Amino acid sequence: MRLAYRLTMGTVLYAAIVAAVGSAVPGSWSAEEQQQVASLRLATLESLPPDPSNRVSGDARAVSLGHKLFFDKRLSLDGTVSCATCHDPAREFQDGTPLAKGAGTTNRRTMPIASTAYSQWQFWDGRKDSQWAQALGPLESPVEHGGTRTQYAHVIATHYRVEYEQLFGELPDLREAPASAGPVSDARLRSAWSRLAPRAQDEVTQVYVNVGKSIAAYERLLTYGPSRFDVFADSLALTGRAPAGILSKDEMAGLRLFIGKAECVNCHNGPLFTDQHFHNTGVPAVAGLPDDRGRAQGAKDVRGDEFNCLSRWSDAKPEQCSELEFMVDEGAELERAFKTPSLRNVRERAPYMHAGQYADLETVLDHYNRAPVAPAGTSELRRLRLSARERRQLVAFLGALSAPLATSAHLLEAPR
Repeated sequence: MRLAYRLTMGTVLYAAIVAAVGSAVPGSWSAEEQQQVASLRLATLESLPPDPSNRVSGDARAVSLGHKLFFDKRLSLDGTVSCATCHDPAREFQDGTPLAKGAGTTNRRTMPIASTAYSQWQFWDGRKDSQWAQALGPLESPVEHGGTRTQYAHVIATHYRVEYEQLFGELPDLREAPASAGPVSDARLRSAWSRLAPRAQDEVTQVYVNVGKSIAAYERLLTYGPSRFDVFADSLALTGRAPAGILSKDEMAGLRLFIGKAECVNCHNGPLFTDQHFHNTGVPAVAGLPDDRGRAQGAKDVRGDEFNCLSRWSDAKPEQCSELEFMVDEGAELERAFKTPSLRNVRERAPYMHAGQYADLETVLDHYNRAPVAPAGTSELRRLRLSARERRQLVAFLGALSAPLATSAHLLEAPR
């Protein structure tokens, strides 16, 4: 049974009941408005797309292993950082800080990972093209997990051997592998890696890749659930009338602005409220941080990524990597363009933007209303001339997008 169908049955039934017993609210919704609202319903979300680059993406054993690895702090330099450190389930799988903090402090905001299985590109700049490749990046980053490939291979061999071998086959002999070595920025650790024979490097890297693929199998199941907006939109689609008692007047006014005058739907469209693309919206740079070119650099990075869809570590056939093959990787429009995040559960994910530049949604909307000049490249924004009341109504509507994740409760907690 399709995931979208499973999620929607209760919502539609509830909306139908509400529509039957409630009266239509004042003010009609035009056919065009109804069509726009209907396009945002979670009920229209298709089943989870396959990931041909990860052969274990739908394997329950990989989900179980990935769940454990996601919360395991042994996958870090000093045993203090796990994936869940920055992607905290209690905080919508982010950490609530302007810049992510692991072994050090990064230059960007932690990006939410719920429903990222629907996205071709990962990170704010799209420098990875799969969830498993994304999971590998922080593991070797000196300011995130800070560990190395041989370290992680030893963790698997010591603590997860049986589960790993049931899924991926026999582990390599790691007796000659240093406790910590890898192709990382630390010269000592990189030198230790270079002294390993190429075959040994490949064997360790395969274990490292399988760690990422297991984590990705778990992350695929982190998906958004239906919100009050969906109850409203399902009923509107079912009956042609706006049900009473679901959204407040301000929330409905904000919805009308969202699909109309405020032009939010231009980028925040579809059932996940994102076009999954990259846009320069004139977000200011943060003093003290390096220049951030966004997609202009990310496109080059993913093209040359060791673990992209076309790499030897991918399980995909070349013809299954068309997104990467035909990706636009140059052009002025990519300069300081950052990925459009989903707006589902956005109220719970302050601060906002790629480096946490704005503390609250009110400030975000003020930015879009003013449409300032971009620090580099060209902003796509134009001044909206929204009143203070209209901005408050938009904030109210965004609150109606909040809902619990449609993920089994045990997967939202550390394994016991």
